[in-house]
Amino acid sequence: MASPPQDRQNAEQRMFGAVPGEPALGRGPAPKGGYSRHEYDHPAAGWGAARSVGRVLEQAGHPLAGFRSLFVMNQEDGGFDCPGCAWPDDPSGLHLDICENGVKHATWELARAKTDREFFADHTVAELAEWSDYDLEVVGRLAEPMSYNPATDKYEPISWDDAFALIGSSLRELDSPDQASFYTSGRLSNEATFLYQLWVREFGTNNLPDCSNMCHEASGRALTAGMGSGKGTVDLHDWEAADAIWVMADNAGSNAPRMLTWLADADRRGAQLVHINPLIEAASRRTIVPHEFANMATFHTTSTGTMNVQVRIGGDLALLRGVAKVVFEAAEKNPDVLDREFIEQHTHGIDEYRALVEASSWADLVRDAGVDESGIRRLADSYLASERVIIAWCLGLTQHEHGVDTVREILNLLLLRGNIGREGAGPCPVRGHSNVQGNRTCGINHRPDKAFLDKLAEVCGIDPPREEGLGTVGTIQAMQSGDVKVFIALGGNFALASPDLVYTAEALRRCELTVQVSTKLNRSHIVHGKQALILPCLGRSDKDVQAGGEQGITVEDAMSMVHISYGMKQPGSPQLRSECAILASMAQATLPDSATPWQDYADDYDRIRDTMAQVLPGFEDFNERARHPHGFRIHQPARERVFQTPSGRVEFSAAPLPDDIDPGKDRLTLATIRSHDQFNTTIYSNNDRYRGLKGLRTVVFMNENDMRDRGLGEFDLVDVTSFSKDGSTRKVYGYRAVRYEIPPGCAAGYMPELNVLCGIADFSTQSEQPVTKHLVVEVTPSQVSEPG
Repeated sequence: MASPPQDRQNAEQRMFGAVPGEPALGRGPAPKGGYSRHEYDHPAAGWGAARSVGRVLEQAGHPLAGFRSLFVMNQEDGGFDCPGCAWPDDPSGLHLDICENGVKHATWELARAKTDREFFADHTVAELAEWSDYDLEVVGRLAEPMSYNPATDKYEPISWDDAFALIGSSLRELDSPDQASFYTSGRLSNEATFLYQLWVREFGTNNLPDCSNMCHEASGRALTAGMGSGKGTVDLHDWEAADAIWVMADNAGSNAPRMLTWLADADRRGAQLVHINPLIEAASRRTIVPHEFANMATFHTTSTGTMNVQVRIGGDLALLRGVAKVVFEAAEKNPDVLDREFIEQHTHGIDEYRALVEASSWADLVRDAGVDESGIRRLADSYLASERVIIAWCLGLTQHEHGVDTVREILNLLLLRGNIGREGAGPCPVRGHSNVQGNRTCGINHRPDKAFLDKLAEVCGIDPPREEGLGTVGTIQAMQSGDVKVFIALGGNFALASPDLVYTAEALRRCELTVQVSTKLNRSHIVHGKQALILPCLGRSDKDVQAGGEQGITVEDAMSMVHISYGMKQPGSPQLRSECAILASMAQATLPDSATPWQDYADDYDRIRDTMAQVLPGFEDFNERARHPHGFRIHQPARERVFQTPSGRVEFSAAPLPDDIDPGKDRLTLATIRSHDQFNTTIYSNNDRYRGLKGLRTVVFMNENDMRDRGLGEFDLVDVTSFSKDGSTRKVYGYRAVRYEIPPGCAAGYMPELNVLCGIADFSTQSEQPVTKHLVVEVTPSQVSEPG
């Protein structure tokens, strides 16, 4: 008998910690023993990373394959691209170009295909709803296509042909193509991305939400408005030439560990390394790079930071404007402080911006930044002393109401001294997933531009829709209202990565059909529509053999380098299909009269790349250039000081200071963060080595004075209430307060657990991103009693 939906919702809310009086369970493995925290004073990476990699390989389902992956991943000769972050590969090829977290992610993917019909026959979905997300994923790789049977509350086998037929008929029976939405995770290859958007647009909608809508959407919109390109302008050669590198709102040691190599190299040549973040992280101090064997043997550390600036949550725009204020003051005494030639030839709006900066009082800037005037001036002195400056940033800047304005303020500061379009300088968004930038380049965009659609129509012979589609938040709202009835996801864990987890789960359940193309079982298979399909696909490390022979796929890294990737092992089940093959079959089932050569594309990915070369600027001679050692960099006019804005110049922004920095009396501003033992929604353990925390994820990191003001001691139980823009509240129970070096008035806790506190109305009006780095909360002693 099927489990009542309410039972499953109650199970999920217990997992979220949203049931009054019941402690949060967390998303990681079942706790073993107690929990503890100590100050972490070791270098980032080093022997801690080496020991972690050893444990991961020992526990891997394919330990030999895991060991082999160390020497194949990110290598140019037939290697596969790391399925983790989007940090670029070493262009010299000299480094063992892997990191601890990349090994975790690769070995997680190398697991045996054990999630098969026998597994699902043993477990109802109601039972699986009680499992943690760790327990769901650790079962192993998905082995065969499955279809949900509401009569038994179980997933049961379905043939690929029947699955495609169900998808095709469900889509064709909709009153409008806009009643379907098609989500993309950042792991999808360029080739699959292009096929996906081609199918969806030929079907007739631009409802193409993606993970960028939740991470770097603000960066793309800001950079496009400012300089005519939604990407950063720098590459690793620029990192080698920079006099100063600022890393803003990013925990590099966990989110992009291979960055540590480049920070260490920069320190050795005397570059200024500035970390700007509410939390002081291990990667901002020192490292031992594991592939530097002499340093490993002698425990010799290298600095990765010359300055730490602890800005308050949301205070980055005020901090940057304070630096600009000092730059303008210096220019009064020495006009050559400004790059006047660059400003006159290549920018627009300097006078308005200068007037805005000069009118900004130090009292306002200091209050909003949470950094005193002397601290801002020290930061400005470092900027003025550096001829070539890179500013890199991550989600701590973008997941705010004013994220677009803050990224544009980065551009403002760089423009003053001509730090765009020359060696060793420029803006550098740090992308978090291996091909999230490539997804956008290759057409996944619910707001496509006219030039792209015109070229797609010309080359592919389709009539793509011109109306703007739904992004992530819009899709969730439309599923909740019944306006979207079919939801298809290529990768990711939408049910857990999204904001307002309870609302999102309800929305997914309202769908007539949900389809998840995945490698492993996750929460999005448990939170499903009235009909639901799980379609198992190849991973990045799996060999992909089609009718045209073994296939390679390409990805684009965070610095616009495109390269080819080949799997290293045989798939764990003969039922696994590639993403391109799955997409081509779904398209054929949906569009039986289509003239698009879907099967030819699936048989040989060179044919996809030939079409992409005709549609996408910068992809000329794609097949040949993708096979060059290290691939190729997509041409970017802004890198050459050609700015494709309406004025033909880089635009200064004159945004006001945000008015939402102060959370109000007795409230805190909370940012969601990742632990070190986590990749997006995948959780490897309950530990967070770099923050010294062991055995616990349901925590709130707080300033010691804020804890004292609330009568809280270390690890005391607390409840956390969030206050949404629409006046609603959300609450989690039984978290633990943990002292941390974080500014007063600020707090932090792990995603995806605390995504439940971000209401569906809590998204930026500038970028449509959920503001999960800027949640207004109250933390109070818990209603939950201590166990035992």
